[in-house]
Order: sequence, then structure tokens, then C-alpha cells
Amino acid sequence: MARATLIGFSAIAMWALLALLTDASGQVPPFLLAAITFAIGTAVGLVARLFVPSAAEPVRVPLQVWLIGIGGLFGYHFFYFTALRNAPAVEASLIAYLWPLFIVLGSALMPGERLRWFHVAGAFLGLAGTALIVTRGGGLSFEGRYAFGYTMAGVCAFLWSGYSLLSRRFPAVPTSVVTWFCAATSALSLLCHIALEETVLPATPSQWLAVVGLGLMPVGAAFYAWDIGVKRGNIQVLGAASYAAPLLSTLILIAAGVAQPSLRILAACLLITVGAVLAAKSMLFGRKVNPWEG
Repeated sequence: MARATLIGFSAIAMWALLALLTDASGQVPPFLLAAITFAIGTAVGLVARLFVPSAAEPVRVPLQVWLIGIGGLFGYHFFYFTALRNAPAVEASLIAYLWPLFIVLGSALMPGERLRWFHVAGAFLGLAGTALIVTRGGGLSFEGRYAFGYTMAGVCAFLWSGYSLLSRRFPAVPTSVVTWFCAATSALSLLCHIALEETVLPATPSQWLAVVGLGLMPVGAAFYAWDIGVKRGNIQVLGAASYAAPLLSTLILIAAGVAQPSLRILAACLLITVGAVLAAKSMLFGRKVNPWEG
């Protein structure tokens, strides 16, 4: 379990590169960017099959797994982009980022899982730290005219948390199936691009390099690593630790000179770190045995 949890952590680390690489990719519209990067993510899975023979073996995948996988990957991005089109980015992003909290709370419904107070407390501390980052220390203004956009952001959070939790119910389904989830997401994103967007491709080699980087890591290998983590790792710890992604993303932007350090970032760092450690308390420090328990 510890090894699978660490692999899940690697997905969070890769998602931290999302903002920097997206910013460096130029003015490519979101659905076209998703179509290109998920196509590259598909290639990641196909290449992995060459080095992992078992990944290429035919496996019978239940219909519900296809619905969960494609609905999770494509659905999350579709509703997130829709939310950003219909609501202010700050509020929509914060609502969408409720998914780690939903994972922690929803884990109580999973067979063999037990939700403890420190899992919930850690997730809420992480949410508070993320709120500091997303709002940049300012306030929130939830206006009724943006109700549709807020709802889309909520659906987005629900879909990704649902995908993560339900994937755990199918541990026998190999991670290689994520290859085809990525392929379907790429195709559906391309259809949305044709219907909704104007085509703008990366204009320079550096922008193309950023797009390739997105497809290899945050929109590629990260989804394979996440699948391993949620199926075999400590899902409560992964849920709470997911709040580290926006923090790490901000730190990377600071290191790249795109953002400036501040006390707000330090406070967010403390909240998210304490929350992650608290959520992982039993895994990091072990559980003390009560002598009165049988």
C-alpha cells in the first residue's frame, strides 16, 4: 500500500506542472489542447506496453469501467472548461477543487476503509490552504447569475472524486486500460473543439515543447500513476495530499519567475503541509495499540 501511495503522490507532483506548462503552451484553446495532450497521453500508455509485457495482454473490461474511466477523464475536463466559460475563474476553480475533500469523505463508503477524524481535518486544512492560493488572499463573490457555472464546477469535482473512488472497486482491471480512456478523451475533446472553438496551434517550438510536456506528464503519466494510487494505495491520504498540487504549482511558478513569493503562500504551505501530515498520521507514525482493546 505504501508503494502504491507514493506512486499516487507522483501524479500529484506531475499535476503541479500543469499551470506552468499550460501558460507556456501559448493561446491554444482548451479543448484543442486537451485533444492534443490526451493523444500524447495515449502514446505514453502504448509505449509502456512495449516494456511491460503484461500490459499488452488482452483483458475483459466491464462496461461500467469504461463509463467510469471515460466519464471521469473527459467529464472532468468538459465540465471544468464549461464552468470557466460561465463563472469567474476564482470561484469556479475553488468549487472544482472540492474533489480531494469529496474523495476523503467518500472513502468511508468504500469496503475495508474507515474514515477517521484526522482524515477529515487534514482535508479541510488542505482546502483552506488551497483557498488562500486560488483567491490570492482576496474574498469570494458567489453571484446568482453565475449559478450555472458554479453547478458545472461542482459536477466537475463530483465526477473526478467519483472516478477516483469507483476505480478502487475494480482493482483487477489493469492500469493499462487508462490508455484507452485517454484515447477516448482525446477524440471527444477534438469533437468539442470543432463544435465550440477556433483552431489556434502553438506558434513556436517552445510552445510545442510545453504541449508535449503536458501530454507526457500532467495529462499523461500522471493518470496512470493516479490509477495505481487510488486502486492500491491509501486513498484518504492521497485525497488530502492532493491539495499539495496547487501549492506545488505556485512554488514552481515562483521558481520560474512567473509569480512572486508572499506571506499568503507561506501560510498556505503551512496549512496544506499540516493537513497532509495529519491525514497521513496513521501511515507515517503508526497506530498506537489501546491495551483495553481486544
